[in-house]
Amino acid sequence: MDTNTIIYIIAALILILTAIIAILILKKRSSKTKQISTVKSEPESLKLKLAKTKNGFLGKLVEIVKLRGRVDEDLMDDLEEMLLQADVGVKASIDIIDKLREEIRINQINTTEEVQKHLEEIIRDLLLKDYSADEDHFKLADIKPFIVLFTGVNGVGKTTTIGKLAKRFVDQGKSVLLIAADTFRAAAIEQLAIWADRAGASIVKQQQGSDPSSVVYDGVMSAVNKNIDVVLIDTAGRQHTKVNLMNELSKIERTIKKIVPDGPHETILVVDATTGQNAIIQAKTFDEATNLSGLVLSKLDGTAKGGIVIGIKHQLNIPVKLIGVGEAQEDLRDFDVNEFVDAIFE
Repeated sequence: MDTNTIIYIIAALILILTAIIAILILKKRSSKTKQISTVKSEPESLKLKLAKTKNGFLGKLVEIVKLRGRVDEDLMDDLEEMLLQADVGVKASIDIIDKLREEIRINQINTTEEVQKHLEEIIRDLLLKDYSADEDHFKLADIKPFIVLFTGVNGVGKTTTIGKLAKRFVDQGKSVLLIAADTFRAAAIEQLAIWADRAGASIVKQQQGSDPSSVVYDGVMSAVNKNIDVVLIDTAGRQHTKVNLMNELSKIERTIKKIVPDGPHETILVVDATTGQNAIIQAKTFDEATNLSGLVLSKLDGTAKGGIVIGIKHQLNIPVKLIGVGEAQEDLRDFDVNEFVDAIFE
């Protein structure tokens, strides 16, 4: 065997060995990628999602307790300021601190650790007022079609919320119909159609500029005739200060009642949690126009002012039924009081 032949054989063996090593490396990387993908697909804990709000509550609470070290009026003032900074609201903050003062007096509390414990329980009790922690706040009644009307100002994530809910109900084996009653923007109709396709739901829509009540009438009639389980109605984003647009919501409700007298069975306002106290103003105005049954707080993961949940409950006593804490499907979650309080205090 001459020298050239030996060189060719060695070169060929090196190429083969290199290819084998490359294949093994790719397989290992692929395995790691799958493991990472699996981990990412699992829903993150609410504590992680509400990290900004938690830092605003627990972080500042720890600082205050460490700074004061004793139970006195200065501590009460600092705690009230903490609640205000977390957007709990003036009235709610004052009432919470007054209740805390009363408990300190009655129970003769003299340690900051006990103060923290009682503050947490006062907030928990406030949020649990009039309903239980384990109640399913977005439970479908045994009604066909079960009609949910969604309202809200522009840009709060209303259409996305509807799409994610549609997917949830389809996954539960329900037949779902979306109604595109936001006829002011062609993009809104297209976006809802995309969500319907993703979720495996049906959709009723008309051309841009159509009368929203007409679209709702056609949609609800279709749902009744086809024995649809759930109807989710998207309406145009509107500023709560626009009287004519608010009146249009009332017209849509009347249209629904012509076909389904006890509908809509839920009227949900979607509000952006990052807007803080303005969310309460929106809720008040929309409630006057449509008699809200509940709220969805979107973008709660993006704000340090998650205390708005407390302010809304205290001032309006309208339940927060769902919270949005991210972009993924599983990030639209049922609101659980105990989980929420634990997430911001533990």
